Amino acid sequence: MALRVSASALKTLVALPLFFGIAATAHAADPAPADLSPYLGLPITNSILTSFVVTTLLILGIRWMVGTPKIVPSRGQAVFETLVGGLKDMLEPIIGKKAMPAAFPILLCVFIFILVHNWSGLLPFIGTAGWGFTDPETGKFLLQTPLLRPHTSEANGTLALALFSFGAWIILIFKYAGPGVIWHDLFGNKAGKGELHPAMYYFLTVVFFLVGLIELVSIGMRPITLSARLFGNVFGGENLLHATGFIFIFYFLEIIVGLVQAFVFTLLSAVYIGLICNHGDDHGHEGHGHGHGHDDHAHGHGAAPAAAPAKH
Repeated sequence: MALRVSASALKTLVALPLFFGIAATAHAADPAPADLSPYLGLPITNSILTSFVVTTLLILGIRWMVGTPKIVPSRGQAVFETLVGGLKDMLEPIIGKKAMPAAFPILLCVFIFILVHNWSGLLPFIGTAGWGFTDPETGKFLLQTPLLRPHTSEANGTLALALFSFGAWIILIFKYAGPGVIWHDLFGNKAGKGELHPAMYYFLTVVFFLVGLIELVSIGMRPITLSARLFGNVFGGENLLHATGFIFIFYFLEIIVGLVQAFVFTLLSAVYIGLICNHGDDHGHEGHGHGHGHDDHAHGHGAAPAAAPAKH
């Protein structure tokens, strides 16, 4: 079977001046990636090939836009700095200043990567150029194996992104929160010991521990929910375009969906980090919290404020 382009891709290419990114495929999208080893002689799928191509173009494009950073930014540098600054201002209150320097580069790369790959599915020939056969009855070329396929339109690609995000979350919370904070956040008793009857306090200790076990199950489901949400929206958008005959308004809707899903994935990843790492910005370190407890105890027994440092 020869490498060919479906007729629908050529039709959409004619309308390219009306829209910067238009895609078309001959048939409904396949949720599974296509193995290109029989055609290219390489152990690679079409989604991985698209990931390599789009990522390389993305890196070269950013380098070309920014060039050598200057105090007075060029137009391309100003555009990219605006994107970075806006995303930073939005995520820093969520993540916290302590973990932000390490977390932000990861989240920025994830956001741009997902956004560009979501939109790459709207470009001509991605999903429409490939190998197939000519239907003897209709004389039309039927595409079977696309050469290129968006990275986020198949489940393996989105699962890999979700596992990457989950792995970064584990590293960041252990580095910037620590095992003690993590344990207390998951299983610790959040009630004040001096405010409750001892029996009620220890009962709540058991309750919070059981709630922590449920939270562990929720945490384990995060990679699945992150990947399924992204995959479902992008793959569903592909099939919507196929079913509606690539009507112009749906291309516009898919641009919005691609942006929203990239933002949702990034925002949820930031929220997961901030739920644990952001405690230090608001409440101080764990030792600082114990210090307040000693001060309250001292004042409760009528000790002079000046005597508290001497006791420590």
